[in-house]
Amino acid sequence: MRIGELARATGTTPRALRHYEQAGLLRSERARNGYRVYGEQAVVRVRNIRRLLDVGLTLEDVRVFAPCLDGDMTAAPPSGRGLEVVLERLAVLEERIAAQSAVRDRLAAALREATGGRMRPVA
Repeated sequence: MRIGELARATGTTPRALRHYEQAGLLRSERARNGYRVYGEQAVVRVRNIRRLLDVGLTLEDVRVFAPCLDGDMTAAPPSGRGLEVVLERLAVLEERIAAQSAVRDRLAAALREATGGRMRPVA
């Protein structure tokens, strides 16, 4: 199938598919006319890539899961390295959330101070 067909079948864009290729997560062949051609298995692979990206992993993180991308990832037991990557990503997100919460608290305090407590942030 051509790139547009794969994009439609997986709910993504041709640009994203080219990006996955550049990242080494997806392979295509070239037809004589130069168009990218993908096998049917690419649909499963792209859906798995999208699933991992949608839960908050980066493309670099997804590379760890490359050996599993062509199968049913939900049925396979997680690998040790895969679990490490997910835990590392969760830690990064927790740090970001904590930092943003601290900024929010400082801003809310500044608002209360500036208005003599008359205005309170919407929760």
